[in-house]
Order: sequence, then C-alpha cells, then structure tokens
Amino acid sequence: MGTPHQEIVETCIDVAELAVGMHVVRLDRPWEETNFLLQGFVIRDASEIEALRSQCEFVYIEGRVERPESPPPTRDAEPAPPSGGFFGFFRRGKHTARPRKETTPNVPPRRRVTYINKVDMGTEMKTAVIRFEDAQNTAKSIMAGLRLGRTLDLNNARAVVNSCVDSVLRNENALLLLTKIKNQDEYTAEHCINVSILSAAFGKHLGLLEGEIRNLALCGLLHDVGKVKIPEEVLNKPGALTPDEFQIMRKHTSHGRTILMGTSQSLNTAVDVAYSHHERVDGQGYPRGLEAQQIPYFAKLVGLVDTYDAITSNRIYDTGRASMQALEIIHKHRDSQFDKELAEAFIQMIGVYPPGSIVEMLNGEVAIVVETHRKHKLKPKVLLVREADKSVMTPFRHLDLMQAPRDGAGQPYQIAREVPDGTHDIVLKHFVDDGLILAAPVPEEPGQPPIT
Repeated sequence: MGTPHQEIVETCIDVAELAVGMHVVRLDRPWEETNFLLQGFVIRDASEIEALRSQCEFVYIEGRVERPESPPPTRDAEPAPPSGGFFGFFRRGKHTARPRKETTPNVPPRRRVTYINKVDMGTEMKTAVIRFEDAQNTAKSIMAGLRLGRTLDLNNARAVVNSCVDSVLRNENALLLLTKIKNQDEYTAEHCINVSILSAAFGKHLGLLEGEIRNLALCGLLHDVGKVKIPEEVLNKPGALTPDEFQIMRKHTSHGRTILMGTSQSLNTAVDVAYSHHERVDGQGYPRGLEAQQIPYFAKLVGLVDTYDAITSNRIYDTGRASMQALEIIHKHRDSQFDKELAEAFIQMIGVYPPGSIVEMLNGEVAIVVETHRKHKLKPKVLLVREADKSVMTPFRHLDLMQAPRDGAGQPYQIAREVPDGTHDIVLKHFVDDGLILAAPVPEEPGQPPIT
C-alpha cells in the first residue's frame, strides 16, 4: 500500500535510524492500519519520528543510506485498527498490537506495470464525456436487446469498453468523476458501465497488464446481464424484497452465466464473473457459497467494485450514500465478505474525496473535487463554486490543495466534510453538461515526480 508509480530506490531501515528530512514511502504494514494522514511523506519534525517508532519496527525510505543492509524479519504482530471507525487513523495516537491473521492465498498480484497519466484531467475530460455517453447508450442497448431475446453484440461491447479503458489509461480521474453522476432511471445499465470504468481504474491501480485491464472492464460491463431475465416487478420493486423475491433476484448470476456461455467461447472470464461476483470470502455468498480460495480473482475484484457503486447509487428503493460511507462498509467487511488485500487497495485508490465529490471547506465555502493526487488523497484539486454564505461564487475558482492556498482570512483551505450531490443547489451533472469541470493546470510540488 502506498507504493509510488515511479521507479525509485527504496531502502529498508530500522525506525531507530529515522531522521528529519527522510522521505518515508512504505511501512512494515498497510497505511490504512496506522494513524498517518498521508500515504508517503517527508519527515518534518521529531514528533513524526516518534509516531513512526510507536507504530512500526522498520520502514522504507526513498534513497539509500550508507550502512550495511540486513532486512529485518517479518513482524509477528500488527497494530489493531484505531478507535473511531475506518477514518480514526486520521487522528494521531498510539494503539496496541494484535496477532497477525493468516492471509488468504488469493491476493492481488504484485504490481507488474507502472502507469503514469499521459494527459491532464482537463484535457481528458472533453473526450471522457463523449466516451461515457457512448458507453451508457451501449449498455442500455445491450440490456434492452437481451430482454427482447437478441444476441449480445459483443463487438460493440468490446469497442465501447476499449474506448473507456483508453481514457482511463490516459487519465482515470475524468471517467471516475463521471461515475459519480447517479440517476435512478436505467439503474442497471448505468451501474454496469460504472462498474466497468471503476474496474478498469482499479486494474490500473493494481498494475495489471493492459490486456487484463481491458478484459476486466468487459467483465464489469457484462457482470449483471443476467438481470434481464428477472421480472420487472421484482427488479424495480420500490420496497424490500420478500424471501421468495430475493431468491428470484439471486438467480441473475445463473442467468448471466447461461447468457454469456451461449454467446462466445472468448468470454470464459466474463462467465466466471457473472456467475461468481456475489460470492464472498467467508463462504456466505451465492449462488454456490464458495470460499476465498475458490472464488475467481476477477470475480472478487468486480464483486467489490459492484458493492461500492451500488451503495453510492440512487435506486428506486434507496438513496445513494457518500463515498466515505461506502468505503467504511467495505473496510468493516474486509476479510469477511471481501478479500482483505483487494479491499485495502480499492480504498487506497478511491481515497476519501474521489473526483466528483461535493465538499465543504472549514471556512464554509463549497467546492467540487476535480482531481485527486496519487499520494495525498486529502488534498485534491477542487473547483470552488459557493461562498461561505452558500451564494454562487463569481467567478468559480480552481485550487490545488497540495499548494496550501489560503482563504481571504489567511487560513489554509482544508476540507471539512463531503455533502450529497444537490446540496446548496450544486448538481454535478449540470457542471459537467456546461463544460465547467475542467482542471486548471497547476504546478506540481517542486522537485517531485509528476503526480497522477
């Protein structure tokens, strides 16, 4: 967790050897299990050294030190998650150790490919809007056609998926922002394209090969095709499902498997994902109650993404919740419902304030998150759109919180909380439709590699 995309020299040192000015890039445990605000940081004072010593035995720094190296053994214990829920690690403080749990054999592969965004988010946004609309129309067409008994247009599905993956590989922030636009109508089709895009971005984050990312994105698009066989009165029921209706709904995994098996022999992975994306690592999923080591890797991945998008979406029977709430749920159920390593990697990718989030600053001003920094998720690029009294800001202002900008009172801008889309009459879709969500070019940190 927290490994940079650039190739750097990393040196493992004991925490007793830490000094001010060292750039800590990795710990002897996942960042999410510590109290550190940033995932990778330069040590500024003695208090940060003390915090590292209280929670770690060894860390990895950027660069070399002049001494004989002998990597320390693996720790036998790791810290318990701090109190205060998933985001309690934002508050500094010590915590006690607990025995390390055995990890499951199916864990994310080692990072094999490093990706650096090729264009800025503002440039990619213009293309992403077109690709996103094409993808949504294609997803709706696929679902409507299958409901009428037509054959899946696989060539069209691959084409639209590949165009979205191309956009993600250039700069994932643009399409990730667009997945935050949630509509209640046509939920299933829009959900499928969102899962496709989120899966592609996740595959990029994990360092999968480009061909694997394209296959994964196609699996995401097709994972819920079996829902075309579910009666409308069950699929779109506004209230809670009865036990019998829930059993009918669960059959969409088997229906999806049947549809895709009859389409093409090249869809074997998509068949596995459609059939197994509701399996859970504790064996309590469906349709077969598979346990961790039995669930296909891509099915674990898509199942995690599927859950996140479902929680954050507006549906006929439920209002979408904020990204932070969805991540808290995923964090809570890591290693029970979701693969622990995948869950932690996904939380790292999404970050606290993903692109498209509506956020209120400490001074009361309101902004839209436009783009996130790879290593500093709490300090994204934002577009300020409301004054402290919630009146419309004229003109809108772009800020990069990494540059520590200050408000009119001389205080540094800092995000206080995320608010739902539509708060203070801020509707993300309107800003996208009006072409206002474009990241203004801002310089990166002096002396630092490009931030993606």
